[in-house]
This record gives sequence, structure tokens and C-alpha cells, in this order.
Amino acid sequence: MLTMACVGSTNFLGCLPKDAFAVVSVTPPALQCRTWEAIRAACGRSPDIVAYFDYSAPPPLPGVEHFPCLTVFGCVDSHIHHWYPTYAQAFDLCTVSLRDHLSAFQENLSPDRAIWLPPAAEAVAAESLPREEDKDIDLLFVGKVDADLTPGRAVLLEQLAALFPGLVVTQGNWRKLFPRARLVLNIAEHGDLNFRVFEALSVGSCLLTPEIGHGLTELFTPGEQLFTYPPEDLDSLAALVRELLPDPARRERVARQGLEAMRARHSPAARAERFAGFVTAQPAQALIRQRLEASRELPASLRLLYLHWAEALPGDPRAALYLEAAKGRLPAGSCGL
Repeated sequence: MLTMACVGSTNFLGCLPKDAFAVVSVTPPALQCRTWEAIRAACGRSPDIVAYFDYSAPPPLPGVEHFPCLTVFGCVDSHIHHWYPTYAQAFDLCTVSLRDHLSAFQENLSPDRAIWLPPAAEAVAAESLPREEDKDIDLLFVGKVDADLTPGRAVLLEQLAALFPGLVVTQGNWRKLFPRARLVLNIAEHGDLNFRVFEALSVGSCLLTPEIGHGLTELFTPGEQLFTYPPEDLDSLAALVRELLPDPARRERVARQGLEAMRARHSPAARAERFAGFVTAQPAQALIRQRLEASRELPASLRLLYLHWAEALPGDPRAALYLEAAKGRLPAGSCGL
């Protein structure tokens, strides 16, 4: 059995085969890091694998290129953090949520060491599909709306509200909110294949989502399992809403087929199987030796990344760890043990 120290979380961890992986959470508190000593202490031994599942923070594992075990970066937010491919080269393996960004990671990691691993969600049973008579919202968006941080989303929703008084924009538990809607709207502010796609389909919602790439149409068939519209195209989106609102039979058919696709191919169990197969098929010891040999001369881009964070966090205890990592050393001690 392999001991895997997990930094961060992902919804497929509980589906990993129990006879193959013993998962130990070593996620630090917010705004802190884990060094090798801290991880080893949390596990009670040296783990076989250290996996960082992206939670959109400064590098949580300074000096990871020196860790004496297999290392994995589960990357999600590469649409926000453009330095992720640089950090990924410090690891042995990488999974990338956004398919169209995969090539950037494979520039530093060979194609067999960086793979596409899309999001997932646990699908409800078919008999749990929401009934038409129980839906009390015409069009629903669930998520953060901020004129400064998500200006495109804010403008589009304001324009839609003027056309469709039945539009509801809110935040909260999507598992409870989505089933109330005749149509669930997704807006991908940064052009990412976001979790809202999988969440909406997993509860049997009829989804309208932008045509954003990243493998969306390889995972789902527009018009059969969901509906798509050109990003930020108000006229096309409005026409689609007008077409679908009075057609419950079509909405229900597409929602059911989307739910079936989720259950068959996009469950956490399916992602766990893919992740486990990817990790266990690797020549672990050879990868570790190769990385440790390469880490004797830190790549300039990785050194600059550590130096950036050392400078960006003055007075923060993480800054000293990043500075040590920039010098090519495995930082001693820990921040957040």
C-alpha cells in the first residue's frame, strides 16, 4: 500500500482504492506552507507520494523539487495563475483540469508525465430528477458576481435581467438550488471549463454554458446533454432561453441525458481510477532520481518564481522558505506544522 500525503483536496480522493492508497491529509492552514519535515511528521513516516491538489494559493510546498518521494501536482486554476506550468516542473507528475493548457505543462514535463484530468461530480439517481412542477425559477445563476472581479459576468447578467424578469442570481448550496430551475446558466468569466458544468449536470439540470473549449464538446454533446452559446453573446443566449423555456419535454430529455453522461463517464470514481492508473503506472524511482539530479541546478524560471514569492510576502514566514528554495536548498523547519 502506498502512503499518499495530500495537500489540498479533491472530490475523488475517497474513491481511490483503499487497498492501494493510504491517504493522509497534510493541508496547512491558510497562508502557510508545508516542508518535507512537516509532511513526514504528519504522516509518521516518509510518504511514498506527495500530491498537491490546487487550492489557488502561493506555492504550498517550497523546495518540492528536492522531496525524496514521488510528487504530483493536481492543477485546476491555470486560467488564473499563469505561473503554474513553471511550478509544475518541480514535480514528477501533473494532472491538468483545463485541456487547452496542457501543452504549456508538457513543455517542462514530457507528455506521459502531464495528463488531462477534467472535473467530476457525484450524480444523483435518475429517480431523483427534479419534477417540472417543483421548479419555481425560470433561469438561475449561482455564483459570485462582482463588477470589479467578474465584470463580464456582471454585465451579462444585468443585460439578461432586463430581458428575463424570471432570472435569479444568488449564491448558496448548488445541490439545493439547481433543481429548482428550469434552466441553469453558466458563465465562464475566464474561459475555463469550470465545476459548475459538472455540478449542474450531476443533479439533472438543463444547462446553458458558453462554448469555451478545454474539451467541453469531447466530454458532452451540445444539444443532447447540454446547450451552448457563444461566450458573452447576449443575443444568442437570449434566443436560446426563449426557445427552451416553453419546451419542458426538450429540457427534460437533455437534462436526463446529461445526467446519464455524468454517471457513466464523469463521476469521482472515474476520475479516481484515471488518477490511480496514471500514478501507479509510472517508473517512480527513475522519476525521483531524474528530478533530484536535475534539482542540483535549479531551472532559472523556477528560481525566479521562488524569488518572486519571497519578495511578494515581506515579513511573512513563508518568504524565508521561498528564499531558501530559490537558493536551491530544501527549506529547513516548517511554516504551519
